[in-house]
Amino acid sequence: MIGQLRGRLAEKRPNQVLVDVGGVGYLVQVPLSSYAALGELHTEVTLLIHTHVREDALALYGFVSSREKHLFEMLLSASGVGPSLALKILSGMSVEELIPAIRGNDVARLTKIPGVGRKTAERMVVELKDKLEAVVLETQRPAAASPAGAEADVISALTNLGYDPRAAETAVGEAKREAGTTNFERLLRAALQSLAAPKGRTSHAGA
Repeated sequence: MIGQLRGRLAEKRPNQVLVDVGGVGYLVQVPLSSYAALGELHTEVTLLIHTHVREDALALYGFVSSREKHLFEMLLSASGVGPSLALKILSGMSVEELIPAIRGNDVARLTKIPGVGRKTAERMVVELKDKLEAVVLETQRPAAASPAGAEADVISALTNLGYDPRAAETAVGEAKREAGTTNFERLLRAALQSLAAPKGRTSHAGA
């Protein structure tokens, strides 16, 4: 069972990275927060790994912090939440936002994440509320992204999350004008806020 990988960041795109460990490339699925914190290509990275074994495949899910990995595994314990949805949930909301939303029974907030329906959100609240008492919030690592490619990366990330590409592009444009930033994580958060506003509630799928 793989618990951690340390190696060279060979490829990087929203939700997925390739880590070269001694000449062996490991394809790892990551939440957007971890993606943003990994830095530039060809630098050394360390990822905490959750190994998910299925009958037909073995998938690796990576995180830059233990709190994200812990929360990911807690999400998996909720009825109806698989690895792909858990990753979308962590990509759609930061840990600092997600924990209060679950503990505060904020189902409306949770259902704004593509793929999370009302029943799933309610199960998450009921089954995880008490468990989250054990999660200690840490200071978020600063994001490191290429300014030149940040807008395209955010659009790609939002599309991977299930948002309509045209709506994602519009939201990123609005976010850049309002936030005045090319930082990946800040731009992503601003775009998500724009999509979650009343005028954007119909622009995503699966909620």
